[in-house]
Amino acid sequence: MTLGCARNEVDSEELAARLEAAGWTLTDDSGADVVLVNTCGFIQAAKQESIDELLSAGSGGGKVVAVGCLAQRYGSDLAEALPEVQVLGFDDYGDIAARLDAVHGGHRWTAHTPGDRRNLLPIAPAGRQAAAGGHLPGHGMADLPPGIAPPSGPRALRRRLDGGVVAPLKIASGCDRRCSFCAIPAFRGAFVSRLPQDLLSEASWLAAQGVRELFLVSENSTSYGKDLGDLSLLEAVLPELAAVPGIERVRVSYLQPAEMRPGLIEAMTSTPGVAPYFDLSFQHASGRVLRAMRRFGDSERFCALLDRVRKACPEAGVRSNFIVGFPGETETDLEELHQFLAEARLDAIGIFGYSDEDGTEAASLPGQMPADEIARRVEDLAGLADELMAQRAADRVGEMVDVLIEESLGSGRYCGRAGHQAPEVDGSTAVRARGLTVGDLVRATVSGTEGADLLAEVPRSTAEPAARGARRVEPA
Repeated sequence: MTLGCARNEVDSEELAARLEAAGWTLTDDSGADVVLVNTCGFIQAAKQESIDELLSAGSGGGKVVAVGCLAQRYGSDLAEALPEVQVLGFDDYGDIAARLDAVHGGHRWTAHTPGDRRNLLPIAPAGRQAAAGGHLPGHGMADLPPGIAPPSGPRALRRRLDGGVVAPLKIASGCDRRCSFCAIPAFRGAFVSRLPQDLLSEASWLAAQGVRELFLVSENSTSYGKDLGDLSLLEAVLPELAAVPGIERVRVSYLQPAEMRPGLIEAMTSTPGVAPYFDLSFQHASGRVLRAMRRFGDSERFCALLDRVRKACPEAGVRSNFIVGFPGETETDLEELHQFLAEARLDAIGIFGYSDEDGTEAASLPGQMPADEIARRVEDLAGLADELMAQRAADRVGEMVDVLIEESLGSGRYCGRAGHQAPEVDGSTAVRARGLTVGDLVRATVSGTEGADLLAEVPRSTAEPAARGARRVEPA
């Protein structure tokens, strides 16, 4: 069971590959011997969801094992609080099959003591690739038995759990930023990039499994390559990934506004096969609040960045997340955020209420707000966000969009996503046409909207192909 973000999905698929290679059988049967729950430990709501899942996972009689961020972050503390659950950390992943063998045999595994994983690697990024610093989930490359690996050559240690045409591809792990509200660097560790050749090998393997869109994930994609001696490496890797046979579209996520550079904007807006999609982590628009968050920027700088993106590609998609109720946030700060959202024309907006996180600087800041006031601010901003996303979608009526078909609904109706729509977190596009199959990339005209979702039709003239690899189809 996988909770949380797309990075966790990759980690689960590594665990699945290791287990299957060692003779374990993966099953959806409620009578499984062991239930492995890949938890999320990011914010309070996600932690509670993980705990609820752990408590219910053993209803079929199987032993319950917690892995993932919550397990890594709390280790022995979690094991003590939930004695019916076995807790394993990231460093157990490399030998996960032996761990589950022991659990299945009745052994009580000793959970790790929580610690700051940033201490496992050198402070200087240049020294990290050669240093031993614990297991990095989703980074392993290995030869696997027939039925898991391709006929020849090594590939990422991964077994797909979702047969869809979109798959996350982890390009790095960890984070070197010190945002005052975030505990992720402490339990995920320092930033480490995966080697370009490993990314290309895994991308080729995913394409052979029917994947048509690569969703590049990390804690901070704009830092990719800094520990490999080339901070512009992502700009070089994107065209290579987009050129992998079978891959129609590459999408980048988790971009830090303060680290955006002209070359990366150009690569993301001009490279064939790369979606002009900017997942920018603004978090707020008030410069005063952002400094308290230990982040950079303000509404003026963010608007200037958006202008540069849209000058390069007017139809580019932009999404961002925002925290409200941060300690010390005033009504003036909130009004500045309101104004920025109204001006920014974002395609997707996530609004989150601040919550104290263990071990973070923000938890001890003055100006903490009561929960009901934070909830009020979230409700207010979320309502505005829904209106603004619907307006932005309406702006796209008449626009040509490239849609990756992910589901056939019958009678000439299909569901997919345009270039500005990432999986799970953004809206979708309903397409009317004939003769499409799942995995096709088609160019269609936006004819209407339903909130943030689009309705689109293939032009009644000869069907215009998408940016690359599209099939010629008949209109509905």
